[in-house]
Amino acid sequence: MTVFVIRPERSRRILRYNTLMERNIKLIAFINFFTDLKLFSGILIIYFAQVTGSYALAMSLFSITSISSAIFEIPTGTFSDLIGRKKTVFFGALFATFSVIFYAIGISFWVLFVGAVLDGISRSWYSGNNDALLHDSLQEVGKKELYEHYLGKTSAMFQAALMIGAVVGSVAAQWSFPLIMWASVIPQVTCMIISMLLIEPKKYAKQHTTIFSHIKISSLHLWNNKFLRLLSLQDIISFGIGESSFQFGAAFINTVWPLWAIGFSKMISYGGAFISYWFSGKFIQKIGSYNILIIGNLYTRIANFIAYGVPTVFSPILMASSSIFYGAASVAKNSLMQKEYLQKQRATLGSLNSFVGNIFYAIFAPLLGVIADTYGPAKALIFVQFCMLSVLYINFKLKTMQKNSL
Repeated sequence: MTVFVIRPERSRRILRYNTLMERNIKLIAFINFFTDLKLFSGILIIYFAQVTGSYALAMSLFSITSISSAIFEIPTGTFSDLIGRKKTVFFGALFATFSVIFYAIGISFWVLFVGAVLDGISRSWYSGNNDALLHDSLQEVGKKELYEHYLGKTSAMFQAALMIGAVVGSVAAQWSFPLIMWASVIPQVTCMIISMLLIEPKKYAKQHTTIFSHIKISSLHLWNNKFLRLLSLQDIISFGIGESSFQFGAAFINTVWPLWAIGFSKMISYGGAFISYWFSGKFIQKIGSYNILIIGNLYTRIANFIAYGVPTVFSPILMASSSIFYGAASVAKNSLMQKEYLQKQRATLGSLNSFVGNIFYAIFAPLLGVIADTYGPAKALIFVQFCMLSVLYINFKLKTMQKNSL
């Protein structure tokens, strides 16, 4: 009989390493919070429209961010898988800092253009990487099965920051847009500092392969996995159309509420999303991932059709109410996709998905702006609701496939 003895020094190293991995999870939550603590987030479309003079040009800046993000999605996602998660987070925070600085300068379309490009690069560094970092950190300490739970908790920090930023920003904008823009630089610098405290998961820190072969393997896996293809398709459409309409939502709200009140509408929305994210693990456990996706989509379509079809002072509240499903649906979708991803291409697969989503967003966002310039914000957002019915169809198809596979 062979007896294995773990030396005290090694035992202490293992314990310390596990403690640092646990700390990673808390640091990810802080990074999420400060990343989205941008006081302008709830009214950025209004700021852009004031500088550029039209909704179409304003939405084109969101499109530019998306194109920039799409261009850099694949190399940054591959960088994360091949070299490391920690450095990727730092570069995301660095580019976010410079992006907000150019937004704050904001004296012309072209200055905002530079800020939008840098914003897109920042998002590409974060995309795929941060979820992979959370997943790998949990796997290192034997908690991979709790991914949904921790993803919900850490993602809730985004919504908490957005909720605070929306209220403070919309009220402060009454006196000075530059004030809220420059104040938003501080949280991004904070993210850079926090990123330096992260610890790279040992087992998945580096892989020895070429970038092109890495992308090829990831692309083939995405193409050959029908279930993952459908999950990716509904995620791409949801992001491209849904994010465009959400960013534009403040323009519609400003037609029924004054500027200072927009932040309170956003506060309700982000507050609902915070609750949804925080309790997403329990929601998914009781209702099921596919049911969450379907119920959330159905309610959102009905609420928005009423809000935009018959605009009243109650429309912003009705719009915001759908956020109670947003967090749980996002976690459910992410968790389903993570289960289909290959471990060695986890961040790259996430970036491939984001790449296509950003291209679609880049096409749809300015189109929404043109429709709004021509027919008004309400009619433009009604058009969005019809487009989003395609996601509901895909969700039903996914549930049917899941039932047949059992």
